[in-house]
Amino acid sequence: MAEPEQSEVVDNPVGWVASHISEYVATGGKQGHLWNGATTLLLMTRGRKTGVWRRTALIYGQDGDDYLVVGSKGGAPANPKWYSNLVGNPNVRLQVKDEEFEAVARTADDEERARFWPIMTKIWPDYDVYQKRTTRRIPVVALRRV
Repeated sequence: MAEPEQSEVVDNPVGWVASHISEYVATGGKQGHLWNGATTLLLMTRGRKTGVWRRTALIYGQDGDDYLVVGSKGGAPANPKWYSNLVGNPNVRLQVKDEEFEAVARTADDEERARFWPIMTKIWPDYDVYQKRTTRRIPVVALRRV
């Protein structure tokens, strides 16, 4: 997978998220890696319809060498667009602090999700609240460095 150039990446358009991403990138994660007491990473996915690289900031946990993220969208009825993009193309890029690398994403199966969910709710307890807001099963994604 070719590394995207900075100018080819479109950041999440939500104001506070875009600001978070900008600060994270500008400081190599020195500012923004820790956000409201939780660790965050930057995820770049390839748009499933446009092919454009899209970047968002997400809370993460870890299970061994895998990074874990949750497709909560605050408990909205639909999955976030970044999740749909990585289902369509699981080859992604991550930035964790000042390190950027390629990874492959996969949705946790039922057994893995049962193990991963408590890891993530310990980091961000509101995930349990978000799950109660929606009838969809909020996905947990494992991201493995390649």
